Amino acid sequence: MSNRHPEIKYTQLFINNKFVDSQSKKTFSTINPSTGKEICKISEADKADVDLAVEAANAAFKRGSSWRSMDASARGKLLYKLADLIERDITYLSNLETLDNGKPVGDSTFDINCAIDVFRYYAGWADKIQGTTIPVDGSFFSFTRREPVGVVGQIIPWNYPILMVSWKWGPALAAGCTVILKPAEQTPLTALYLAALAQEAGFPPGVINVLPGYGPTAGAAIALHPGINKVAFTGSTEVGHQIMGNAAKSNLKRISLELGGKSPLVVCADADLDQAVEVAFNAVFANHGQNCCAGSRTFVQAEIYDAFVAKAAEKAKQRKVGDPFDSSVAQGPQVDEEMLNKVLDLIESGKKEGAKLVTGGSRIGSVGYFVQPTVFSNVTDNMRIAKEEVSYINQIKQNFIHKFSSQDSYLNKAIIFSQAVQAGSVWVNCYDAVVPQAPFGGFKQSGTGRELGEDSLKEYVEIKTVTIQIPQKC
Repeated sequence: MSNRHPEIKYTQLFINNKFVDSQSKKTFSTINPSTGKEICKISEADKADVDLAVEAANAAFKRGSSWRSMDASARGKLLYKLADLIERDITYLSNLETLDNGKPVGDSTFDINCAIDVFRYYAGWADKIQGTTIPVDGSFFSFTRREPVGVVGQIIPWNYPILMVSWKWGPALAAGCTVILKPAEQTPLTALYLAALAQEAGFPPGVINVLPGYGPTAGAAIALHPGINKVAFTGSTEVGHQIMGNAAKSNLKRISLELGGKSPLVVCADADLDQAVEVAFNAVFANHGQNCCAGSRTFVQAEIYDAFVAKAAEKAKQRKVGDPFDSSVAQGPQVDEEMLNKVLDLIESGKKEGAKLVTGGSRIGSVGYFVQPTVFSNVTDNMRIAKEEVSYINQIKQNFIHKFSSQDSYLNKAIIFSQAVQAGSVWVNCYDAVVPQAPFGGFKQSGTGRELGEDSLKEYVEIKTVTIQIPQKC
């Protein structure tokens, strides 16, 4: 097979270390967003398959199982082995990711290297999840244990398919949980291949299960299932509300939600203009703009506004869109026809509501889901493109940012701003600086809980307090 169409090795559900058809025998198509044509048929999971996966995951989690009795350091070694296998197959995985998602193959390779780093980071944590001793009053010995929460349902989006697997599996497996992963229906291929690599690495049956399917069926069944102790979800705020409601309606399962946003980027007049344009450009156009934390609202101080807009528009015009397997291409297609139509609709709304279309704004060709890099200026808060999350349009809004006096230092300004803004991540003179060691997540309706870092491990453990009375000496 060619790089442009790598061999498709796995299309079935992965339950209890076996690839199996769905109970209903139903399938769905996964589409190549560069052509709009079917890549292959994928087994479609629903509630019956979730029940089987929960049964397998619970059996793997029971005391005395090979997984529960495994040394914590041995869990770490399995994660290291999985990372090594991903690295071994990185070329194949990069091509498969690009085929199914549409991102340039160089971006896919970058994402996969980041995923390898995440797995190795959590491999190192596996035998370092510790409790504490507590100097309580009285003749007692009191200490805490951090124990795995149990069976975890994990639902991930289509924008970073392999990277999102690592964000979910890494901390859950390091903590000793078992997992049931539902990849996005748009991009199931690489998650299924990672399941095969997990089996090759030596993870016991039932520890990892992968169920491609749709949100209203497979996803809802995961959120509602009484045999699942926690759900970790990355996706839209709208669906996050549904996940939280279903978790409450079932067994009050724990949840962590990494949801959408409308992230602002603020450019002050004393910034290096070229650097600021570069940062702002990458903040919104990276990964085709299909990014939950894309800097889709750019606030520029009035003194440099016109110059900033001109430079931003020129960069957008120079951005090459096309075949994601072409190494000179910076941007491939939107992930599917639904996202294409959403982007085009929002572009039209921007025009109608009075924003100035500086460049772009149209579909490219009639084959695949390609859109011109688009820049709007003169955007106001009441416009849809300023309010609705859309991963694509760089919205530059003229806005006066508070002036700092000449004696204010760069560090003071950065600290003042970072303390004032209500957001889970604040990046100064950079954007999207996400690393495995630092927690990532949002405030308010952008989510609850954290991904990455030590904080993510806390989402997958329960704290048990043990207090033992110490007999008094005679």
